[in-house]
Amino acid sequence: MNLCPARLEPVFSPRPWGAHSLAPFFPEKSNLTEPLGEAWLTGNDCVFASGPYAGKKLADAWREMPAEWKGTLTGDNGSFPLLVKFLFVEDKLSVQVHPDDDYAARHEQAAGGRGKTEMWYAVRAREDAEVMVGLKPGVDAEKFRRSIADGTTEDCLEHIPVHSGDAIFVPAGTAHTIGPGLVLCEIQEHSDLTYRVYDYNRRDAKGQARDLHVEKALEVMRFGKQTGGKAEPVRVERNSLTTTYFVACPHFVAEKWEFAQSVAQTVPLGRFELLIFLEGNGEILWAGEHAEYGPAQVWLIPAALRAYELKPTSRSELLRTYVPDDLDGLEKHLASQGIGKTQWARLVHP
Repeated sequence: MNLCPARLEPVFSPRPWGAHSLAPFFPEKSNLTEPLGEAWLTGNDCVFASGPYAGKKLADAWREMPAEWKGTLTGDNGSFPLLVKFLFVEDKLSVQVHPDDDYAARHEQAAGGRGKTEMWYAVRAREDAEVMVGLKPGVDAEKFRRSIADGTTEDCLEHIPVHSGDAIFVPAGTAHTIGPGLVLCEIQEHSDLTYRVYDYNRRDAKGQARDLHVEKALEVMRFGKQTGGKAEPVRVERNSLTTTYFVACPHFVAEKWEFAQSVAQTVPLGRFELLIFLEGNGEILWAGEHAEYGPAQVWLIPAALRAYELKPTSRSELLRTYVPDDLDGLEKHLASQGIGKTQWARLVHP
């Protein structure tokens, strides 16, 4: 089978907190009558726009893909392991929490049985934009439960100002919400399990409130020491490429590339990777072939492609993510790039 980078088409989801225009990323989604909150780039229903699986949904193609495409990952649960989205936030999301893999496997098999650890990268941020991630010191289950009843849940959460270029890590079990004025790229485990605890008493057009899941949320919520929050990135400049490393955890590694000249890359055997283009235009070149890239596109790079080149026609930025097969191996690789143990400790989340 022809090994080549393959682009996926997005699927859009209405959300009460979403935007009426997704321009400039998706200029065709402007002057909307219903707010759209999410553009799913690697959802199960996303269709391949190029490559040998063109016209097929990701979920169907993934089941057919040989190891040359998907790699030799273990524990992928039979489904694509990474969900990438753009979030267009014009109102507060519900206060919510996601279960971890163990809880999801025991209690949520009908919903896929996979937990949800995630990272947000701020593509755009208006002045005074913020997220709320993690509990303040001293907040226990009883205090949090009371806050739901009296509408003061936000007072239990850490408020974090967000600027363009920031990254926020949200491990499973972390209470959180997102404030207005943000366009985020979210990288997460491929799961849609969300337990809402407070939704600001919002109602839909029929006067119905969205479901809350308070008891489940309290079962999975992490009290005591919090491990989420703003990432402490490590930046490396080599030749024509600037790489900013954000997060390394068992579920995904996330980093940003910035470049204005050609970048050659070798893909380690055994894993696929995703390139999420944020800005710029150019070409992806491989094995004598090429394809054009542009903003708001996601490309799947097959595990056995081995090598490709990015040739920009304008300054470009992308997020690169993949499921690591060995965090120890990644630490050694980054050490060869000049990243020491102290810097590594800022990135890794076991």
